[in-house]
Amino acid sequence: MPVIETGAFALLIWAAFGYLLGSIPFGILITKAMGLGDLRQIGSGNIGATNALRTGSKPAALATLILDGAKGAVAALIARAMAGEDAAQMAGMMALFGHCLPVWLGFKGGKGVATFLGLLLALSFPVGAACCATWLVMAVLKRISSLAALAAAGTSTFWMTLLGYPEGFAMGVILTLLIFWRHKDNIKRLRADTEPRIGK
Repeated sequence: MPVIETGAFALLIWAAFGYLLGSIPFGILITKAMGLGDLRQIGSGNIGATNALRTGSKPAALATLILDGAKGAVAALIARAMAGEDAAQMAGMMALFGHCLPVWLGFKGGKGVATFLGLLLALSFPVGAACCATWLVMAVLKRISSLAALAAAGTSTFWMTLLGYPEGFAMGVILTLLIFWRHKDNIKRLRADTEPRIGK
């Protein structure tokens, strides 16, 4: 964990900032603005980039991916610049919770992968890049997006230890557990060998 330098009240403010930023449902906003319908009524009903791709619009999916990733990164970078590492982790972590459990959508949000990767790239670029590479390698080898996401999250604390960001370890454990929980249905399908492959 990072050294706690920010007061409790200030950390609560950064937590609220991160949560509110993370809870902006960019996938829904983008697909509606592009006339593609309500993303919650398309494909899996998820609000992230993978489901945005199921609208048939690659620009919508790419915009969703970038903006969802930016939520975690922006929350962490602003908090780091204005307060410190403890505030950055708090704001970034809560951005992921906001994406997964947004108050505006009855706490039914996305699965958090893009936000998670964006957050790690902001907090420790080598760790974030390693997790992105893990996702890419697994996606190429297995052609299953959810499996790639689980691999990226599951190896995040290993990369933190190896690449010199041990102060992120506790946060990494919490967020990995959140992502695995959000993928619980995918895990069931993976075990049953019924999980859809990329491109199908």
